[in-house]
Amino acid sequence: MESPRIIAAVARIVRDVGIAEELAQDALVAALEQWPRDGVPDNPGAWLTAAAKHRAIDLVRRRERYARKLEEIGRDLDTTTPFEEPADPDDIDDDLLRLVFTACHPVLSAEARIALTLRLLGGLTTPEIARAFLAPEPTIAQRIVRAKRTLATKGVAFEVPYGPEREARLGSVLEVIYLIFNEGYAATAGDDLLRPALCEDALRLARVLGELMPKEPEVHGLAALLELQESRAAARTGPSGEPVLLKDQDRRRWNRLLIRRGFAALGRANAVATGAPGPYALQAAIAACHAQAYAYEDTDWGRIATLYGLLAARSPSPVVELNRAVAVSMAQGPEPALTIVDGLADEPALRDYHLLPSVRGDLLARLGRTAEARAEFERAASLARNERERELLTARARELEGP
Repeated sequence: MESPRIIAAVARIVRDVGIAEELAQDALVAALEQWPRDGVPDNPGAWLTAAAKHRAIDLVRRRERYARKLEEIGRDLDTTTPFEEPADPDDIDDDLLRLVFTACHPVLSAEARIALTLRLLGGLTTPEIARAFLAPEPTIAQRIVRAKRTLATKGVAFEVPYGPEREARLGSVLEVIYLIFNEGYAATAGDDLLRPALCEDALRLARVLGELMPKEPEVHGLAALLELQESRAAARTGPSGEPVLLKDQDRRRWNRLLIRRGFAALGRANAVATGAPGPYALQAAIAACHAQAYAYEDTDWGRIATLYGLLAARSPSPVVELNRAVAVSMAQGPEPALTIVDGLADEPALRDYHLLPSVRGDLLARLGRTAEARAEFERAASLARNERERELLTARARELEGP
């Protein structure tokens, strides 16, 4: 949980995210060695950050060009207090956001920017990032290594850009925050469905960006989407941590404060938009349809299907099309939806995506094709890496077993 903040703080000293990550790991190892002996400090996060910063200072001191580094950094390295930067009304006073914008530098490819930031900020492992990307693990590992090397060799400063340069990086920053939230909202692997710390970090970053860029509709659109999605968190798992499907959720447990915040952010997105809504605003509008329905039966599936159609036209992807199929199945029935899903069977990006056979299994079950549906749920369970999702899909398959 503390790793991203430590990396961000140390990166301001060493100006190298790869080295900062290594120093953060060193601090965590030191904690494992010292805390069992000396006890856990009152503020573990501050202890870890201070330990990593001391290591960073020692590293810089050992460099032959210490004097030049000292002049560049512009402060006394004997202190662990962050240096004061010139006040600027457009500045971002947040190390985590500085880290995001640095990792989203245009010297990196779009894929490398996202993979690196998920690794540094989200603390995701390479397999988890690969799952989020629907890409092979070796590919993601190579992207991360090359990205760190590129930032170091190009001498990319640990800073937030201004004006047009900031706007040019904004798309990648929003995508990173979105993917981090998604990993927290539905963990790709492990024993738990939710990783709340990731959702909290992503939501906080989205809110800060909303204050920083009040005239950017997609910033508000993303904030709205995350607020509305997070509002369901308490109802998405049962007493033992098992997943609870949308139709079975107790909507009295949905967080009404977050829903109000989501609607307010969506209103701001619509107010500053000058053209057609962007992908995040469209997804927020879909989430708003669910939030407006006090019961599952009240959901306006026709509007949701229409919004997914607009999203597919605006930002086409196999996953969007799969989600559109679900909405179509609720609005028009399972048969037209099955046609959409079958059209995705040969999509390379969905080859190992467990939700494709899961959705197909649900549609087949509704059509009375029980044996086929059971086989699809079994296949979905075999592909799922999250233990809770695997248990749910296995249970769905067992429900369809014959006498």
